Amino acid sequence: MKIAYFDDYQLGIVTDAGIVNVMAAVADIPHTGPHDLITGLIARFEDYRGKLEAAAAAGPAKPLADVRLRAPLPRPFNIDCMAVNYMENGKRAEAAPINGFAKSPNGVIGPGEDMVMPDVPLTSFEAEAELGLVIGKMVSNVPAANWREHVFGYVCFLDGSARGLPPTGNTFYQMKSRETFAPVGPWIVTADEIDDPQNLDVKLRCNGELRQDFNTSDMAHKIPRCVEWVSSLHTLNPGDIIATGTNHGGLSSFMDGDKVDLEIEKVGTLSVGVRDDLKRKWPSVTREGGGDWRTPSKQISGKYAS
Repeated sequence: MKIAYFDDYQLGIVTDAGIVNVMAAVADIPHTGPHDLITGLIARFEDYRGKLEAAAAAGPAKPLADVRLRAPLPRPFNIDCMAVNYMENGKRAEAAPINGFAKSPNGVIGPGEDMVMPDVPLTSFEAEAELGLVIGKMVSNVPAANWREHVFGYVCFLDGSARGLPPTGNTFYQMKSRETFAPVGPWIVTADEIDDPQNLDVKLRCNGELRQDFNTSDMAHKIPRCVEWVSSLHTLNPGDIIATGTNHGGLSSFMDGDKVDLEIEKVGTLSVGVRDDLKRKWPSVTREGGGDWRTPSKQISGKYAS
């Protein structure tokens, strides 16, 4: 099942015919807005699955081209991102120690919205293509062997990153947690739709040109370990996101006006724009195309260019 928000945050189920409004089927879930309606549904999903399936079958369906898709998780309680979690197709001799960081839920945007670069001395702007896990229930200390019991579904996730901010050192918070730096969508695919999330092709295109192209099988710390580790640090809630990391080799710098499309096999395609009111420039190449796969591009013109 593909669960989405559209237009003025109407809840819908995406079918082959389009999207069907299913708000009537979930009207009795207590909520104050779309953020807790979706988390309430996730927490009670088995009670509502049949109602949603019946509503989706009854229709009518609107073509996706005629609606505006929204972020399917408008305000998750937690966004946990795995760091350096790929083997980079053999470029790493061994896995980096398991690590991660929290990203502000205020960064969430949906399909068709813009990642906005702030007026700060970043040296380049990137967004990492990632598979996002959607947590299904309140839980902590999940054994790796039981991870499937706690993953409700999957989303496309982009980890926006303002590179090179001063001071030199650990700048993850100001680099990662800015508003619009967490695009999510285009919908949630429930876990039963994907047998093996550890073998999905991930492709990111900028203005139609393929930039990132990898498979989730290249993860250093696999999905069971990610769920185990994150849940050992803090309680997870329904609708929380664990972003599983990226293969850095194809990362590229985005600039004002770029269109970014993240396609994950069996999940969908998330399309967003990029806006930079300062119109800064850096080489439009992937990390591999521009040199060392570990090093992002550097700004060549505009405010803050060195």
